[in-house]
Amino acid sequence: MKKFLMLSIGLLSTSYILAQDITDAVRYSTEDLQGTARFKAMSGAFGALGGDMSSVNINPAGSAVFNNSHASISAGLFDRNNDTNYFNGNNSSSDSNIDLHQLGAAFIFNNTNSNSPWKKFSLSVAYDRTSDFDTDWIASGVNPNNTIGSYFVANANGLPLNDISVLSEESFSQAYSEIGSLFGFQHQQAFLGYEGFIINPDGDANTDLYNSTIVGGDYAQRYSYASRGYNGKLAFNFATSYDDKFYFGINLNSHFIDFERTTFLQESNSNPGSIVTDVYFENNLLTTGSGFSVQLGGIAKLSEEFRLGLSYNSPTWYRISDETSQYLETTRQEGGSDLGLIINPNVINVYEEYKLQTPGKLTGSLAYVFGKSGLLSFDYSLKDYSNTKFKPTSNALFSSINNDINNRLTSAASYRFGGEYRYKQLSFRGGYRIEESPYENTDFYGDLNGYSLGFGYSFGNLNLDLAFSQAKRDINHQLYNEGLTDSAEIQSKFTDFVFTVGFNI
Repeated sequence: MKKFLMLSIGLLSTSYILAQDITDAVRYSTEDLQGTARFKAMSGAFGALGGDMSSVNINPAGSAVFNNSHASISAGLFDRNNDTNYFNGNNSSSDSNIDLHQLGAAFIFNNTNSNSPWKKFSLSVAYDRTSDFDTDWIASGVNPNNTIGSYFVANANGLPLNDISVLSEESFSQAYSEIGSLFGFQHQQAFLGYEGFIINPDGDANTDLYNSTIVGGDYAQRYSYASRGYNGKLAFNFATSYDDKFYFGINLNSHFIDFERTTFLQESNSNPGSIVTDVYFENNLLTTGSGFSVQLGGIAKLSEEFRLGLSYNSPTWYRISDETSQYLETTRQEGGSDLGLIINPNVINVYEEYKLQTPGKLTGSLAYVFGKSGLLSFDYSLKDYSNTKFKPTSNALFSSINNDINNRLTSAASYRFGGEYRYKQLSFRGGYRIEESPYENTDFYGDLNGYSLGFGYSFGNLNLDLAFSQAKRDINHQLYNEGLTDSAEIQSKFTDFVFTVGFNI
């Protein structure tokens, strides 16, 4: 084996492909309902309204609706509750955090030429936290059919034994690092399974087929999942008003990904003939990325009451980097004794940067304004998730993932309804939304349904707003992509409280 090389900072540069899959594509392509309290209270139905800093992220023309320069800041309490079922084992968990949801300002410049139909233009900057990845859950139960051993077998089959084992005078860390550098993620999984005594060659040492040393049935499994992070968007906006009836805008968006995930599987069995009786398998992932997108939008005031909006979000072009680390511990029966083994490589795999293109989105909006007493609004959006692509598409593994995306993902629509009633300085708001699943099979990843409520108080140049929203979605989470592909059924409930301070500048 080639000379082992470890960077002085303790990181290892490994091969290009990690284990990206369709769930990563969906995670970075979907958006939560985030923004100002007024925006959230009306379930985000702002495409034909404008006049709110978060509306700029739906329709860039919305900033030109402001009569005065305006700024707002929003913070909220976000709670996610997960009820999990796995082979009739039930668990419940909850995770709460307080975060900055939104920050932005729009600067309005009136045209000093009173004869020009272009009455004003606006320059604005708006930050919105578009997705929150904070969640924790546990799935536990007795699996009657499948073991973690099948995961290592699936990764090992087809690989020569010399490519997945420790050579003489090598440590586990050296071998794991070198195998990753030369061959990649799949070989590292096979290495862990073989050196952890979970798999053995199916025949002599020259074979490239393997079998699991964990046999029988009834495997007690406990799988814990914990993730942290967010997806954020910073919009640089320009908009203008024509004759105070037509509004046009453009956004140049900068996107940010910060995602951390830890999964930990504990499996035990007392099956006759099973050599390995206990397995503890930990996987850690850190993903960071940045991206760029463009938005175009327009709002038409067809009458004093009726408004129409249309906007287009281009695909987002991301550049993404991944880092991983792993840990394996096993207990096996040998000579009538229990022998424990720990394989902790203490290596961070740093993968070559890759690209992800998420799908574009088209939004049509309607609104009816009842003078100064209130309004009703509706947004309809359509996004084709099957257009998501990992790049370069010429790469064989990325091509396979993209083919899977094309076959399993589909177009998904979202429907948002919002209303507001004003009484003197008080405003009362409500909304409802439906977001269709991006998957062809909705049993795997269900539709999202949510509602929202809120109120606000205007002090003239200062507004205080509060919103409550709640939504539900059912998901079947597949434990691993290979071998142990059984799923945990998760019922997720998302609850938000958001407070916004808005003021004229």
